Amino acid sequence: MVKGIIGKKIGMTQIFDENGKFIPVTVIEAGPCTVVQKKTVESDGYQAVQMGFGEVSNKKVNKAAAGHFKKADVAAKKTLREFRFENIDTMNVGDIIKADVFAAGDKVDVCGVSKGKGYQGVIKRYGWARMRMSHGTGPIARHGGSSGAISDPSRVYPGKGMPGHMGFERVTVQNLTVVKVDTENNLIAVKGAIPGAKGTVVTICNSVKA
Repeated sequence: MVKGIIGKKIGMTQIFDENGKFIPVTVIEAGPCTVVQKKTVESDGYQAVQMGFGEVSNKKVNKAAAGHFKKADVAAKKTLREFRFENIDTMNVGDIIKADVFAAGDKVDVCGVSKGKGYQGVIKRYGWARMRMSHGTGPIARHGGSSGAISDPSRVYPGKGMPGHMGFERVTVQNLTVVKVDTENNLIAVKGAIPGAKGTVVTICNSVKA
């Protein structure tokens, strides 16, 4: 069964298993999420469910969103995400999805937005080596160097590494292991790191590699 939920990154910590082995984990506040919309092949051309996460005042949503939530008869949500499940027959609008959809040992993919690092040069952005710091190099040791080709073709090839904006992009970390699930507090601990800073909204679903 394909499963999914919206969550918020709390931060990283460490836990120990029954053998005393140290495990680095990321704690995620997973849900509770509300099913806001159910899409079917007949009405939308594909089947999926839209979930909402995080409470927000009705005054902070526009009229279109307010009408969307009113039609579903659910409270306004701060975040909406869509999940394409193979079978949505058992899910209905208004259902509450909690962290207990996952269990320890499950393999999951976590998708979020990575930390933004601003405008960076080619050394930090691509891991290039710098030039020599002496013998006439001048103050350009961390520059990218020549970017063009010779007279033929006299242009810069597409995909050439250049300085530019780094980070703040959608990233998916695959095949992470669920180490612990705290259903009472809606917390999921997954082994390893996930994208984004503390407070970043992420989505968790079954691993495609599992």
